[in-house]
Amino acid sequence: MAEPDLDTDKLDDAALAILSLTLHDGNRVWKGLDWSITDRLHAKGLIYDPVGKAKSLALTEAGLARAEASLAALFKKRRGNDPQRSAP
Repeated sequence: MAEPDLDTDKLDDAALAILSLTLHDGNRVWKGLDWSITDRLHAKGLIYDPVGKAKSLALTEAGLARAEASLAALFKKRRGNDPQRSAP
């Protein structure tokens, strides 16, 4: 996959929002995704069964395609006709 020009500020905000779903003990969060999220992704056929001792997840073909499309749609920097950004 070619690296799109990503808006890393949006990515950072999304990561913080997802991390906040696991908030506990005041300001602590788990490094991984909330299990309800991985359960939903598995139910949708986007990842293989997340249950087990492995610390990583495996994307299905559909999951990989959706991840790539979502990354570009949600976080790719827009040029020109983006009303929220002024052209350089």
